Amino acid sequence: MWLTDQWAERHILDAQRKGEFDNLAGSGEPLTLDDDSHVPAELRAGYRLLINAGCLPPELEQRKEAVALADLLKNIQRDSPEYSQLRRHLALLELKLRQAGINTDFLHGDYANKLQQKISEEE
Repeated sequence: MWLTDQWAERHILDAQRKGEFDNLAGSGEPLTLDDDSHVPAELRAGYRLLINAGCLPPELEQRKEAVALADLLKNIQRDSPEYSQLRRHLALLELKLRQAGINTDFLHGDYANKLQQKISEEE
C-alpha cells in the first residue's frame, strides 16, 4: 500500500473512532448511484465532475434542446415562417442524436399518444 493510502486510511479510521461520521446526512440509507455504464471508463471521472457542476454531456444537452423544440413546434402554426426554421433545426438535432447512438422515438410522441388513447378508452 502506498504511503498516501496508509495516511488516508489512518485518518478515516481516526474519524470513525471519534464518531465524526455518525450524524451525516443520509446515514444508513442506500446510495443512489447514477448509471454511467454507457460512458467509457476513462471519461467517467470527467463526466461526474461536469454533472456535479450542473453541466450535461453534449448528447443530453442536444436531447434536452430537441425536446424543447418539439414542444415549441406543437404550439406554432404550420404556416408560420418560424415553423420551417425550427423544424429544420429539430431534424438536424435528431440526426446528431442518432449518430451518437441515442434513440429519438421520444420526439415523435408515439408513447404519449398511445397512453392517452388507452386512458380515453377506459373512461
